[in-house]
Amino acid sequence: MSNKIKFTISPAVAAYVRPGVSPEVRLAGCDAASGMETFERVTLLFCLSKDPDPSIKSSAITLMQILPEDVVNEYSASDKAHPLVLEFLVRIRDKRPESADLSAVSPGDVEELNQPGNVEPVLPLPADCLDGDIPLEDESTAADEDMNENADEDTDEEVGEEFLSKFKIAQMMGIGEKIKMALSGDKEWRSILVKDSNKLVSGSVIKNPRITESEILKLIKSGIQNDEIMRLICANKEWIKSYQIRKSLIENSRTPVQSAIRYLATMGEKDLAGFAKSKNVTSVISTMAKRLLLNKKR
Repeated sequence: MSNKIKFTISPAVAAYVRPGVSPEVRLAGCDAASGMETFERVTLLFCLSKDPDPSIKSSAITLMQILPEDVVNEYSASDKAHPLVLEFLVRIRDKRPESADLSAVSPGDVEELNQPGNVEPVLPLPADCLDGDIPLEDESTAADEDMNENADEDTDEEVGEEFLSKFKIAQMMGIGEKIKMALSGDKEWRSILVKDSNKLVSGSVIKNPRITESEILKLIKSGIQNDEIMRLICANKEWIKSYQIRKSLIENSRTPVQSAIRYLATMGEKDLAGFAKSKNVTSVISTMAKRLLLNKKR
């Protein structure tokens, strides 16, 4: 049995997409979106991009293609951002006409930009959209219903549509998009992008103002092999105030030796004794731990 994904919308968005709303009102929603807050703006355009009316759908899709970068980044960084919307944004923005001056486009110009082939078909908006929640069903249910109601359109996507995870979305992003997401994304985005092979991307995660000490501690203990990340952690005075972070940095072989020795001097006798006997640290660290332990006992 398929599971429904609940897609929450505000009353302001529902006013344009609830059942029974006329095409004129839905089309007006495309213009009204630009005056809304970021989350409602993106949500409304996403809902209208599923509209059965080709002109409304076309307008909404093109307006999503030309959304300003700061709007896209703000939505992407939100904890409420829906994976399906993020995946859709990535797909359609990759299909923007390369030669178009998108910064100068107004809603009235959308038809000029909406060239055939620029946008992939997507699942149509369910007919039972209500105030509050719009149920977006998974591919097995959507395929059955769409075959009956919209058999003449979107047939290629109805069966193959997937709700991609953030990990899959990340694989479709360019380096610049990953860096922006690393700098502003939520905890899930950070856990994905910190493992990116590009050091500019993974290093940007450490510069994210929302990253917590517990995340840093977990990252150090995971045995991260990225020297740049270790350098950035060691350079952060606030994190180094944590005893557990300093201890974990000593245990991590990627920590610069000079930094590890400096942290070692702040350890208690019990931990120094542990480092002195440990085979999981370098000989330099164990030797220095023995010296410090002897000095403390004198």
